[in-house]
Amino acid sequence: MSGRTEDTTWAVPLREGLLAAGYGYDAVAGLLGREAHDALARNETVPARRRTAGGSPLETLVRLFLLQVAVPRSAVEAALPGLVPDLAAGGVLVADDAEVRALVDCRPYADDDHDLWVMSDLTPGLDGRPTSVDADHVLGISPASTSLAQLTLRHDVDRALDLGTGCGVQALHLAAHSRTVVATDVNDRALWLARANAVLNGADNLDVRHGSLLEPVVGETFDLVATNPPFVISPPGGDRLTYRDSGLPGDTVVERIVRDAPDHLAPGGWLQVLANWAIHRDQPWDERLGGWLRDDCDALVVQREVLDPPSYVELWLKDSGRHGGADYVQRYDAWLAWFDEQRIEGVGFGWLNARLRPAGPGGTHRFLEWPHAVEQPVAPAIAAWGSAVGLPVDPDERLLRRPDVQQETVGAPGAEDPEAVVLRQQRGLMRARRADTVEAALVGACDGDLSVGQVLDALAHLLDRPADQVRATYLPVVAELVEEGFLTRG
Repeated sequence: MSGRTEDTTWAVPLREGLLAAGYGYDAVAGLLGREAHDALARNETVPARRRTAGGSPLETLVRLFLLQVAVPRSAVEAALPGLVPDLAAGGVLVADDAEVRALVDCRPYADDDHDLWVMSDLTPGLDGRPTSVDADHVLGISPASTSLAQLTLRHDVDRALDLGTGCGVQALHLAAHSRTVVATDVNDRALWLARANAVLNGADNLDVRHGSLLEPVVGETFDLVATNPPFVISPPGGDRLTYRDSGLPGDTVVERIVRDAPDHLAPGGWLQVLANWAIHRDQPWDERLGGWLRDDCDALVVQREVLDPPSYVELWLKDSGRHGGADYVQRYDAWLAWFDEQRIEGVGFGWLNARLRPAGPGGTHRFLEWPHAVEQPVAPAIAAWGSAVGLPVDPDERLLRRPDVQQETVGAPGAEDPEAVVLRQQRGLMRARRADTVEAALVGACDGDLSVGQVLDALAHLLDRPADQVRATYLPVVAELVEEGFLTRG
């Protein structure tokens, strides 16, 4: 961008200026109020303009960075004293004697553990204005980035990798619980913004590197790799946006990461990927993705959503500002024709979690199609699965029913026996599992007083069935109940 330099030292005084102006998430949300805040999330600025006309430093910064309107220079000088020349030289602002405009979006961001500022490229399409974005456009906070942040495990680690960092928001999350974070990208503008965001937020443990996929980390290993790669499945050729289009055919970029990233995991290390994958007419989705997973990894793959080809194409054509354009129909038709040639009948969206086994037998691969609500952040549920997977249950263990598990029965009113019993979690992945009478009774009896073997023997006695047969049948089921989180080891 014109006027930008690689120097990011301006981010230190900018941080002090933002703090002095009270430019934080809660303050901005309080200033705007629910209606204007929600409207801005829909890319509509008018309600927020009406709420920010008073000229205070906080109102000025909201108008400058979030509403993307020209602000009187005198107001910006009052909000960020002495900073306008350096921010203009750094490519953050453009200014003349009368007005100042932002060249980047700088917005407060917060969750239960973080209060940050995240800089990215300006939000396209505000107030319905026709817009197109440059190939090196750097996306800011998005539903995908938020989803990955909620998915990523948050235990303390030595080394973490943010693969395809973009503006660096995942790296900022990782910096809070990692001794060192390496953040990589092929987009030079993204790397500039990621470095600036590190300085802006005082994260001095980020190592930002240029390069494609795993090339910048050859020979290195990590305890945690998190990535939201450019996963859009689109025809070859044509205009490409770096933040979403890898340039590789189909979902090859995701396949390469899933196959190759375990080479860069320390024993017990995790790979967590938020991605799309193609669903082919002639192969079940889980069978296809299973071919990508390595035998030395445990893996939990969760398909959260499936879009049909027209819905998928419309989504990404609109994302690139093509909707309503002169070539919209032609692009739409060409994309659908390519899907048909590739025998793609849908596109799945979800999570791939893989942990390199530290030792022992081959890994366990689980596939879950779960479009229903989950508790966020979902990372603790993924971690709990990782702790339980592949471990047999000893008959002498004393297990506990997880407190949030409830039993539902389904059947006609007045029927003597239910048609089905469903065990349903209220937290974590919020799974539901159909259970037979023995499973339901076993889960209900697991309060820590009796061992698993004692519970199964008692049920065998009640059902007048051989105890060894009941144990042989239901001990593997108990292991499933532990792995899926209905029972815990205390």
